[in-house]
Amino acid sequence: MMKGYILASALLLMQSASFAQQDPTKYAETITPADLKKHLTIIAADDMEGRDTGSPGQKRAAEYVVKHFKEYGLQPIAVDANGQKSFLQKYDLYKRSWGEVYFVSQGKQYEMGKDFYTNGIFSYPEETEFSVVFAGYGIEDEKYNDYSTVSVTDKAVVIFDGEPKDKNGKYIVSGTDEKTKWSSNVGWQNKVKAARKNGAKFVYIITDKTGDDIQKEIRQRAVMSRRFGAPTLKPVEESAKSNSAIVISSDIAAKLLNTKPSKVLKLKNTITKSAKPVKNGFSGSVKIKAERINETIHTENVAAYLEGTDKKDEVLVISAHLDHIGISENGEINNGADDDGSGTVSLLELAQAFGQAKADGHGPRRSILFLNVTGEEKGLFGSEYYAEHPLLPLKNTIADLNIDMIGRVDEAHTNHHKYVYLIGSDKLSSELHAISEEANKKYINFDLDYTFNDPSDPNRFYYRSDHYNFAKNGVPVIFYFTGVHEDYHRPGDDVEKILFDKQAPIVKLVFYTAWELVNREERIVVDSNKK
Repeated sequence: MMKGYILASALLLMQSASFAQQDPTKYAETITPADLKKHLTIIAADDMEGRDTGSPGQKRAAEYVVKHFKEYGLQPIAVDANGQKSFLQKYDLYKRSWGEVYFVSQGKQYEMGKDFYTNGIFSYPEETEFSVVFAGYGIEDEKYNDYSTVSVTDKAVVIFDGEPKDKNGKYIVSGTDEKTKWSSNVGWQNKVKAARKNGAKFVYIITDKTGDDIQKEIRQRAVMSRRFGAPTLKPVEESAKSNSAIVISSDIAAKLLNTKPSKVLKLKNTITKSAKPVKNGFSGSVKIKAERINETIHTENVAAYLEGTDKKDEVLVISAHLDHIGISENGEINNGADDDGSGTVSLLELAQAFGQAKADGHGPRRSILFLNVTGEEKGLFGSEYYAEHPLLPLKNTIADLNIDMIGRVDEAHTNHHKYVYLIGSDKLSSELHAISEEANKKYINFDLDYTFNDPSDPNRFYYRSDHYNFAKNGVPVIFYFTGVHEDYHRPGDDVEKILFDKQAPIVKLVFYTAWELVNREERIVVDSNKK
C-alpha cells in the first residue's frame, strides 16, 4: 500500500511539474475569432428567441453548451432528481403578476395600463360588483371629515387626490401653507386606510393630471408594474389586506358616478368656498376583475467540471450568464449576442483550451468549474442560487473570473479597440490583481481600464453581474467587460456587430490568468476587503 501511495504521489508531482513547465501559448492559440463566431452564430440565433430565463430558447442554448462541454472532456457535477450526475443545476424562480385587470361602468370596459393604473396590490379573481359613492377628498380629520356626509360601507369610493384649500389658499386641515399627511408621498395610503376604516371595499382616486400627462403616467406605471412583477428565488407571499387603489381621470370618475366631469370638478370649488365637506348625491355601480397569477419558472445553471491533479480540492470558477431578455412586447427578438452571448461562447473556448491541455497530459493542478448561470437579467439569481447551493465548497473556491459583454466597444473607445474594463481584481486579493496585470503584460498587451472599478463610479458595475455573488462571500473576482453600447438590451445586439478579433485576445487574457491561478504553488491570498 505504501509503495502504491508513493508511486501515485510521484505521478502527481510529475504531472504538476509538467503543467508548470508547459508553455500555455499552444493552448491559448486554440481560442480563435472563427470559433467564437461559430458558436455565437448558434447561441444568438433567432431560433433561440432571446434566451429568456426558463424559456425553450434558453434551454436549447443550455443543450448546445452541454454538448460541447462533453466533447471537451468536462464532467457533470450536479445531481438530478434521480440521483444521477448532471451538467444542469436546476432551480426555480417564482413570479406573482397581474393577469386580466379591468372594471366596467355604464357598459364600458376600462383596462389597466390603457385607461388607469393601480397603486398597491388587490385581487378579485372573479368579476365583482360594487355600488359607487363619492367622498370628496377621502379625508378623516377633526377639522375636516369627508365621511361625515356619506356612508361608504361595502361600497367603492371615489375621491380626489391631494387635500383641499380654503378661499384664502390655506390648507383646510392644517390651517396653514403646510400640507399634511393627506397629500404626502403616502397620502393615498392614508386615504385608503380611512376609507376602509369607514367600511369601504375599494378606492378610486381622481388624479389632477389630464390629457397626455395622465397617459404618460399610465404608461410609466405599466412599466413599473412589470418590474415589480419580477421573479424571486423564493415564493411570493402577498397580503390581501395591503393598501390598494385605482387611479383614474375625472372623465372616468364621472362615468362611475353617473354625472358629468364638470359637475365632479365643481365640487372642488364648493369645498374651497365653504371649507367644509359637501353632501352630494353622486352614485353609480362598477364591476371589477383583477387577477393575480402565480408562475413558477423552471431554469438551470450549466456546470462543467475539469478535475485538477495534486490540488484538485481547490477550484477556480469561470462564469458567464447563458440567458438574455427574450422577446419584446412588440415581437422583436433580443438576441443578446454581446449580453451575454459573448461570455457564453468565451467559456466554450476556454473549456476547449483547458480540456485539450488535460488530454495532452498537462491538466491543471487545481480544478476548474465552467459555470453558465441563468437569471442574471432578472436579478443575478443563478449565481445567487449557486452561492447558496455550491456544487463545490465556496471555502475551496480560489476565485471567480466572470465574463459579461466583451464583444463590442463603448463610446469611450470608438477609435481604440485594444482595451478591456477590469472590475474587482483588487477588491479582495492583491495577488489576483498582480497575476492579471502580469498575464496581460506578458501575453496580450491590452489597455486594462479600471474606470468602473472606482467605488465612486455611479454605474456600480461591481454589484451588477454574477461575480458579485462570489465576492460578497469572500471569493476574489475579476469581472471582464467592454462597456455598454447603443444596442444594450435592444434587438440590435446581434452577431453581425460583434468584434471577434477584439474579443479573442480578451478571452486569451482570461485563459492566461486562469492558467497561472490553477497552476501556482500557493493559493492566492485574500488580503483586503475593498468596496
